[in-house]
Amino acid sequence: MDIAIRAVVLYVFVFLLMRLAGRRELSSLQPFDLVLLIIIGDALQQGLTQSDYSVTGAMIAVGTFAALQVGTSYLNFKFKRLRPVLEGYPIVVVQDGNVIEANLKRERIAVEELAQAARLEQIASLDDIAWAVLETSGRISFIPKKSS
Repeated sequence: MDIAIRAVVLYVFVFLLMRLAGRRELSSLQPFDLVLLIIIGDALQQGLTQSDYSVTGAMIAVGTFAALQVGTSYLNFKFKRLRPVLEGYPIVVVQDGNVIEANLKRERIAVEELAQAARLEQIASLDDIAWAVLETSGRISFIPKKSS
């Protein structure tokens, strides 16, 4: 039973940690970030199961995480008011070619990163963007201006 309780505590901890890390960081993992996530996973495992290496202990831990994830997903689906807390909300970072610096700063995105993401979407200049939205997944959606 203590494995299930530790799984709940660690799930909440990881959930809060990922929310604090920011969506942009999670959507663009660099090799070092991947290694860091593996190390975090190993450290979590040690705190989760302590010295219990049994199959039953692993099944309890994984089953608890799965149940918590399904429950979180259900709450996100069922209760619209919880979505900003569980998932966040989209943030406009460019409007009519004008970069919204305050939103970029809050999300720790450099203008150069934004321009690079635009170029990857075949948009040559930020001036050519009607809207750019940082989605809850961490991706940036671009809506180009209509050409006349």
